[in-house]
Order: sequence, then structure tokens, then C-alpha cells
Amino acid sequence: MPPRERRTAAVGPNEEVPVPESVERPEAVEDPRRRIPRTDLLLAHPQVARASATMSDLVVRDIVRAAQARARAGEIAPEQVLDDVRAAIGDRPSSSLRPVLNATGVIVHTNLGRAPLSAAAREAVLDAAGYTDVEFDLATGARARRGAGARAALLAACPEAEDALVVNNGAAALVLATTALAGTADVVISRGELIEIGAGFRLPDLIASAGARIHEVGTTNRTHLADYTEALGERTGCVLRIHTSNYRIIGFTSEVGIAELAEPCRAAGVPLLADLGSGLLAPDVHLPEEPDAASALRDGADLVIASGDKLLGGPQAGILLGRADVIARLARHPLARAVRADKLALAALEATLTGTAPPVIDSLHADPDQLHQRTARVAERLGGRLIPHDGRVGGGGGAEVPLPGWAVALEAELAAPLRTGDLAVVATVRDGDCLLDLRTVPPEQDDRLVAAVDSARAVLAAAGEPDRR
Repeated sequence: MPPRERRTAAVGPNEEVPVPESVERPEAVEDPRRRIPRTDLLLAHPQVARASATMSDLVVRDIVRAAQARARAGEIAPEQVLDDVRAAIGDRPSSSLRPVLNATGVIVHTNLGRAPLSAAAREAVLDAAGYTDVEFDLATGARARRGAGARAALLAACPEAEDALVVNNGAAALVLATTALAGTADVVISRGELIEIGAGFRLPDLIASAGARIHEVGTTNRTHLADYTEALGERTGCVLRIHTSNYRIIGFTSEVGIAELAEPCRAAGVPLLADLGSGLLAPDVHLPEEPDAASALRDGADLVIASGDKLLGGPQAGILLGRADVIARLARHPLARAVRADKLALAALEATLTGTAPPVIDSLHADPDQLHQRTARVAERLGGRLIPHDGRVGGGGGAEVPLPGWAVALEAELAAPLRTGDLAVVATVRDGDCLLDLRTVPPEQDDRLVAAVDSARAVLAAAGEPDRR
């Protein structure tokens, strides 16, 4: 006998079907998403509310929404949302850039930010972070020349220059110089100096982008004085010498120095530019073949271009040094406004020039005996091997010039956990070893470096990796 029908269920607008009394209805299942804390309650939590002192409301809300989204996706339980928010707020730095210990031995490491600033430069950046008299004369209350302190420091460091101008990087300095001096006329340059720098940027393309025309002379391996003099004419805006700082051409070669070019350029009324790249203002005994600004100006260059964040050891900046009338033409050009240096770079540059030696100089001139002893101590603490290792200048300076030194050789598997540890350490992996070159590690960081290696080994052990010491 069929069960007695007492209730109905609708299936359409005018149709009902009976629901048997013997069929049990399932219990209503609570949606766990209903337990996710509301946004206003999360924002009101004391720790979350305090985060607004260092983070914008938008950033805090994004953190809250991200935790709620994880709960909705089932990645975490609703009860874990608050903990997730608190952890994200507690771990979130003000910037996504992470401090790194550079243990590669490459002093000016472009991928690691090139030159590390000196203590004086860092302090100057902090002082300049607020309001500052970057273009203001406090004595008269009138507008003043921008970056006067950095200009004075440059002229004191390079007395051969009549005037100086600072822009935001070396490429900007080159574009400003060739645009202001040549316009749409010819920039005469040797074929052997049509170089490509990092990330695929080619200097000829950079120069031509503002309208100047490249007039190539000579060949890849040999350029003579006659090649330049024959190119000088009414269409010539300037002659440019570019130091091939990141490579060398050896063998059957010939090039023309600044001193040889100066007289023909003066006779033709054509400015002679020297792009040195590496940023040396004066000769350095460790890099006898690296050109410097003082020597180039003494030899007759009308304008010298250098970078602030390479061998000078300062912030990213393009430095222009030379004749007062040439610098004045550059400063008046409309492009100068677009590429001018900000107050933080000006402050750091001045402090780099007037303070104690920056880390780049300390690394370049590291005492071999002290470096050997220090590396040996760290190797013993870590159970590693002490091996000879050549450092490098890097950053397009001192091409192929080795800096003899030492390194700690550890198991190669450590390289990855060292990079991703709480203290990021970048080493070199070579011939099955993870090499730590202390030339570029400040001595006061040795204990932290040892602790980072210990932590990396602990990570490998937790993952079941064998200890290969």
C-alpha cells in the first residue's frame, strides 16, 4: 500500500507533485562562509587598527579582503581569517625591496642596486626626506640654484671642471648632452664604440631617439684621427668618445685618445664629449686603464659624463662636468627639466663626496691579508673550504680586471635557501660549489652571514637533503 500523501512540492507555476511522508528531508547544512568575519569587525581589531599608523587604509583593507577571499576559496578556515590578517600586517614591509647581503664579490652589482650608500649618504637621504632648501636661499628668502651643495662638492672633487650638472642617471646625461649640443645634427662616433648596455639598451638608439644623427667613423677594431677629422663639417654637432667599459677589443686595434682629438675639435668649433661610464673622478691605482674625469678634462674634453652609482660609490645619478659655457647650454635646454635629479639623490651625492670613503671604495681597496684572514675565520666557522677567488668591479667598469681574493666554498644546494631566507644572501654557484666572497660583505655582517648559512642548512635538513659538508 503506497504511503499516505500529506504534502506537496511545487515544480512549476501550476503543477504540484505529492511528497511522500516516508521520505525524510535532509538537515540544512550551514554554509561555512557565513562564519567569515565581517570587514568592519576585522578593521576594528586593535592590532589591525594600529596598522593604519604605517599603512594606508587602502592597503589594510586589501589585506583584509585577501584573507576573506582565501577563506571563501577554502584555503583557510573562517576562524583563521583574523590570524591571517594579523600575520600579513606584522610581516609586511614598507617596501617590496628586500635588503640583500652581496656575497658575490662583484662590487657594483647592477641587479643588486649597484653602489651601496655610505653611512653619511644614508643619513643625508633621511635628512632630505622632508622639506629642504633644495632650491631656496634661507638667508635671503629667494629662490636659489638647485643642488648647489652637490655641485660644489663635485667641483671640489674634480677641480679640472669649470662647472657641473647632475641629472637622474648616466643615460639621461648622454641624451641631454647630445640633444643640447647637436640637436638634429651629426654626432660623430667610432664604430667600435656603438655599444649596448644592460637590458638590451643600445647607446646609438638612445642618442638618435632625441633626433640627433649618428655619423659612424672608422671600423669596429681600428679608428684613426683622420677618420674623425674628415667627418668634421657644417653638419657636425659634437664628437663623442664612449669608453667601452663592459668589454674589450684586443689584437689588431687602434683608437684615438682625447688629447689627439681635442685640437681638431677646437679648430672646427665642435664640442668634444667623453662618456666615461664608470664614474671615476680621479685616477685609481687599482684600475690603471680605467679613464677618469680629471684626466679627460686635462686632455681637452669639453664635457665629461659619468655615473654616480658606480665607482663613485653614490646614488643613481648622471654627472656632467666640463666647460662653464657647455654646462650652461645643457642646463638651459628644456630636456634638463625632464631629467633633473631629485633632492634625495642630490643629498646622497654630496654626502658621498664629502664624507668618508663609501663601501665601493672600501671593497675595491680591501687589504688582501685582512680579507684572507677574515675569510679563513668564516670558512672555519661554517666548515667550508677556503679557496682563491677573483672579485670584479661590475656595473660596466674595470672590464676583465680581476680583483684577487678569497671565498668560502660550501655545498651548492645552499644557494637557493640562502637567497630566500629571512636574510637574503646572494652567492655564486660555480664548479659544484656555493661561493661566498666577503669582499662585498661588510665585516660587521659576518655573524649574520654565518647565521644565514646555518638557517639554510636547517631548511635543507627539514626537506630531507643530506648534509654534504
